[in-house]
Amino acid sequence: MSFFFEVLIGGLLSGVMYSLVALGFVLIYKASGVFNFAQGAMVFFAALTFVGFLEMGVWFWFAFALTLGAMVVLGLATERIVLRPLVNQPQISLFMATIGLTFVLEGLAQLLWGSQPHGLDIGIQDEPLGWISDATGMNISKFDLAAAGIAAALVTSLALFFSRTRIGRALRAVADDHQAALAVGIPLQQIWGIVWTVAGFVALVAGMLWGARNGVQFALTFLALKALPVLILGGFESIPGAIVGGLIIGASEKLAEVYLGPYVGGGIEGWFPYVLALLFLLVRPEGLFGEKHIDRV
Repeated sequence: MSFFFEVLIGGLLSGVMYSLVALGFVLIYKASGVFNFAQGAMVFFAALTFVGFLEMGVWFWFAFALTLGAMVVLGLATERIVLRPLVNQPQISLFMATIGLTFVLEGLAQLLWGSQPHGLDIGIQDEPLGWISDATGMNISKFDLAAAGIAAALVTSLALFFSRTRIGRALRAVADDHQAALAVGIPLQQIWGIVWTVAGFVALVAGMLWGARNGVQFALTFLALKALPVLILGGFESIPGAIVGGLIIGASEKLAEVYLGPYVGGGIEGWFPYVLALLFLLVRPEGLFGEKHIDRV
């Protein structure tokens, strides 16, 4: 049982980090109704920019501030150049625009900082916590625990911000109906700018955590695909759904790898979340916290 709980806890901690990546998708989807395919590229761009400043000898927190400024500029530029000209256009146009943005960000990041992988040390060692090992016999990574704590604090803060503040209420109004929000005086472009800025900040934190864990490399862009099952389970419009979906995906993939992997040749961790999401789509397509949409015909 101790081994089972060790695997389960490790999966839950990974799931919180998946939730952090999925949160960026939720924010953009709530504001514009489009799946931001470029979120993974934003994570890669933020992580590579941050480690680039560090390798230039910039102090850690100053490098963080510079990278955050770059992500704010990126978010505002995306709203002005990509989204604003496409207001009231079909959603597929916005989706295709984010696909184009993905390739632009990937190329720009590697043009500025190079394409070679980088290591990233944020001061948290990936080693078991001794007192937990002594007390329970379970090996819980110090890095996983700290990263999950940071991700959980950020997700909770943003959830409260968007549910309790005036900007959060405006965001919900924009998400429900763009035209109605404009009619009552809500500045659509300003709300989109704020949301893309927050999404850039989330991408920076996610890039730092995942970059410190797996290295800053092009593979970070594929975090977008790993967050997709999280969104399907939790719902594309729900911040709590991103949290719950991340926990379910993180725990299930680890348990499946350990207990089902030996029977199917291993490697199940890479594709089991997508199978789970596909099965979930057959039962509840809108997700656990999503709203059912009924169209009159």
